[in-house]
Amino acid sequence: MSKTMRFFSYVGVIALAVVLTYSVTASVAKANEERKTSEYYQIKALKLPEEMSFAGEKANLKDAEVYERIDRELLVNTYWQSSMLLYLKRAHKYFPVIEPILEKHGVPNDFKYLAVIESGLTNATSSAGAKGFWQFMPATAKEYGMEVNDFVDERYHLEIATENACKYLKSAKAKLGSWSLAAAAYNSGNKNVSDRLAQQQVSNYYDLFLVEETARYVPRLLAVKEIMENPDKYGYLVEKEDLYSLEQTREVKVDSTITNMTAFAQKFDMTYKDLKTLNPWLRNTTLDNKLKKTYFIKVKD
Repeated sequence: MSKTMRFFSYVGVIALAVVLTYSVTASVAKANEERKTSEYYQIKALKLPEEMSFAGEKANLKDAEVYERIDRELLVNTYWQSSMLLYLKRAHKYFPVIEPILEKHGVPNDFKYLAVIESGLTNATSSAGAKGFWQFMPATAKEYGMEVNDFVDERYHLEIATENACKYLKSAKAKLGSWSLAAAAYNSGNKNVSDRLAQQQVSNYYDLFLVEETARYVPRLLAVKEIMENPDKYGYLVEKEDLYSLEQTREVKVDSTITNMTAFAQKFDMTYKDLKTLNPWLRNTTLDNKLKKTYFIKVKD
C-alpha cells in the first residue's frame, strides 16, 4: 500500500471514530434529556394521620392553619434524614433514663420528645446560654435548686435536669390548664403564654396566635413523635446493632474536694475523658467542695 493510500485510510478511520463518538454522545445527551428526575429520585408529599395527639390531647387537624403547621414539621423532620437517624439512635440510649422519671412525676411519656426537639438528646448550648438536654437557662436552673457554677453545672446532669423539667411542666400545666400549653410555656415562658390567653380570650393552644417559634413548638413535638414511633413508615431502617446504648456504670459518693480529676479517674481505671463523658456536669479539672456537699459520680462498672 502506498503512503498516499495509507494516509487516506488513517483519515477514514479517524473520521469514522469522530462520527461514532458524536453519535454516542448525542444519544446519551438525548437519553438524559428525556429521563425524568422521578425515575431515579423521588420526594413524596406526606399524608398526615387522621388523628394526632400529644400527651393525650388531640390536635385540631380540621383547622387548616393547624394542619399546615403540623404538615410543615412532618416534612421538615422526615426529610432532615441525618438528624432523625441520630435521634433514633440516641433515643435507645437515653429514653430509658428519661421515661421512668417522667412516670414518677406523673408527666406524660410524650414529653420525652421535648428533650429531642430542645437539644437532639445532647448536652447542647444555645446562643442564649441555655444548656443540657432540657435547655435550662442559668436563672431558671437556680430557681429550681440546680447547682450552676464553675465546678458543677447540673443542667448537664441528665437525671437531675429531667427531674426539674418535670417540676416545671407540672407547674405550667397547673397554671395554664393543659399539657399542650405547658409545652408552649416551656418554649416561651408561663407569663407569655398566660398573657396571650388572656389577651385573645381563648383557652386552647391550637386557638392561639403565637410568635413563629412557639407556634411551631407543639406541631414539631407531634411530628417528631409520629416519625420516631413509626420510623419504617417514614423510610428509616435502623437495625438493632445501629442503636446507641449506655455504658454500665456504678456511682461513688464524694463529699470532699477533688484536687485532680485525672488522678481521681485513674483510681477507678478510667481516663479523664471517661470521667467527663460519664459525668458532663463536672465542669472543671478540680471539684471545689468546701461545704462538704455529697455528690454521686458515675464510674465504669
